[in-house]
Amino acid sequence: MRPLTAVCCLVFIFLCASVVVYLVSLLLPSTGDKYRLRFPSTLEDLKDTAHVLKQFKDDHKFSVMMLFCVAYLYKQTFAIPGSVFLNLLAGALFGLWKSFMMTCTLTACGATCCFMLSKFFGKSILFYYFPDKFSELEKKVKNNQDGMFFFLLCLRLFPMSPNWFLNMSSPVIGIPVTYFFPSVLIGLMPYNFICCQTGCILSEVTSIKEIFTLAIMFKLVAIAAIVALPGIVVKQWKKYNCLKAK
Repeated sequence: MRPLTAVCCLVFIFLCASVVVYLVSLLLPSTGDKYRLRFPSTLEDLKDTAHVLKQFKDDHKFSVMMLFCVAYLYKQTFAIPGSVFLNLLAGALFGLWKSFMMTCTLTACGATCCFMLSKFFGKSILFYYFPDKFSELEKKVKNNQDGMFFFLLCLRLFPMSPNWFLNMSSPVIGIPVTYFFPSVLIGLMPYNFICCQTGCILSEVTSIKEIFTLAIMFKLVAIAAIVALPGIVVKQWKKYNCLKAK
């Protein structure tokens, strides 16, 4: 498929999905002229959104949950930045454990939707716009073929990994969805937990920087390194067996 055709298809799907999000938002009563529901992009927007939705939660619990789930899947599917704000919002609305389970499931499902869109429309676009990054990731995956799942898990756990690019490039370089889905589900659990936990005390947070402190980042890197060890061991063991056979 040509890049222009692929882009047109994606734009059409995006517009249809946007209409769905808007229609679901109509399930909630009007918030008046003072505040309109929107995707939060700052901490103040987030606190305002949480305040409004909390007012509806008791009488319109299903609608609030439906809107949150649809909005979360929408952002994940189209790789729209700002998942941290929705994770914080989940913690503020639904409590720690419920929000943690929701965000982990929605993250994996939304990322898989992005995976499928890329599988059908993304190859030509990625090759055209990101040739260098694409080739580099493809080489890394081939080098870690023996421990692919652990490699993918490590990438998700590492705090600096571009999750949006991993979601789009994975199907194109041959990563099967059977590895992709669980690696996202498990790999982003620490990130989701930290965000949801902070969301439970949202009123006390004054900056996003308070969430990912140096200590937290170090812990995430350490977890990623530990998870990478089994893959490295498997890779070295197979190399050793090959040399021994020769």
